[in-house]
Amino acid sequence: MTKPDDITAVDQIMARARHAQKAFEDGATQERYDLAAQAVAWAIMEPARNRALAELSVKTTGLGNVADKITKNHRKTLGLMRDIASAKTHGVVRDDPATGITEIARPIGVIGAVVPSTNPGATPANNIINALKCGNAIVLSPSPKGVATCELLLSYIYAEFDRLGLDHDLVQMVPAPGSKDKTQRMLEQSDLVVVTGSQDNVRRAYTCGTPAVAVGAGNVTVIVDETADLAAAAAKIAASKTFDNATSCSSENELIVVDAVYDAFVAAMAAEGGALIPESGADQIVEKLWPDGHLNRAVIAQDADKMIAALGLTGQVPDDTRFIAVETSSIGPDHPLSGEKLSRVVALYRAADFKDAAAIAARILDHQGAGHSIGLHSTDDTRARYLGETIPTCRVIVNQAHCFATGGAFNNGMPFSLSMGCGSWGGNSIDDNLHWRHFMQTTKIVREIPSREPAVDDIFASYWAKAGK
Repeated sequence: MTKPDDITAVDQIMARARHAQKAFEDGATQERYDLAAQAVAWAIMEPARNRALAELSVKTTGLGNVADKITKNHRKTLGLMRDIASAKTHGVVRDDPATGITEIARPIGVIGAVVPSTNPGATPANNIINALKCGNAIVLSPSPKGVATCELLLSYIYAEFDRLGLDHDLVQMVPAPGSKDKTQRMLEQSDLVVVTGSQDNVRRAYTCGTPAVAVGAGNVTVIVDETADLAAAAAKIAASKTFDNATSCSSENELIVVDAVYDAFVAAMAAEGGALIPESGADQIVEKLWPDGHLNRAVIAQDADKMIAALGLTGQVPDDTRFIAVETSSIGPDHPLSGEKLSRVVALYRAADFKDAAAIAARILDHQGAGHSIGLHSTDDTRARYLGETIPTCRVIVNQAHCFATGGAFNNGMPFSLSMGCGSWGGNSIDDNLHWRHFMQTTKIVREIPSREPAVDDIFASYWAKAGK
């Protein structure tokens, strides 16, 4: 039960954050904001500290693996720093004589960020960097299992802040142990709420009375059509599905393969360590993966050997198995294989042709994951366009390892992020990857310009020609 003193402690943290932010903004320069962001980036990217954060994360959350956490902490942060290197977030950011408008960048104030246990180092670091780059302070509310990693990250950040003379109160966290009441208080007192994690947290963010940017649920569905390079598709899917033991919301959860190449793809998948479980064995997987109606923690985000043992598959799949693909044809709330699995388990659907595959994908996303993303392995680019025009999704990832590509990669144009907005389909206020621009607002100076009032005839001429006056 949350005590009054706990709420008071949150109030005090928020007050210190607000005071620190005002001082940070007062007399600020772009260099001040940039150096603060760089300090946080180095706090997580410095190799020894990166390893310590990754090891602690896996130890305390039981999710993912150390090597991939290290890679994620490094690459996600490096990519973000590339994205923001030339971003102007202080002073005049646009001056347009034609419109007479001058835009001045302004901080939002104190950001309240709820961060998940799946990425307890990379996600908060990403949010902190974006917040400081735009002149804000930030207060974090980590999931209970992510508290230790968040505390260690903050200690590293403070060490870097001391080298620059920056106030520790610019970056704080809700005092442990976490609670819904403490988080709620933080949300209500923030100037902007940023939420990555459970949909319960997302709903609370949107109803807390504070402007909110929150992201939707993942349930990535990927189509493999008859024109695809099957070996390349299987290799990319395997790399993505197994990375950090499938902790990413962008990890493949359903594969839909057209009938003409189904058997050949299964063979290519097997070569990459993907073991096939026929539909006759699907019930066994469901029973083990959802023993009490909830995902089995002995399977979630575990190494392959632990996952195989927990699913009762020891000796039933090849020794080199990295992930399993379970054949199914069912979709909906009574068929959990069609939803997010947070494990090295993917559902495998057979489609008659590409149009059938797209229809299956639409049904899956209607059940779960609408707005997030869909993948396509194909050499026919018109099919990507078709998905983009018909499927309820904000991203169509083409011929790429999905979890590496969705949140930004060095070989695509998406902003580096660990939080994917899902638009109206996913109940979100944004349809983009969460990035620095969401942490800044602007003031517009508006000047008078020559009048540009059109004639009524100019506006309605084409309408009158069609419909009559």
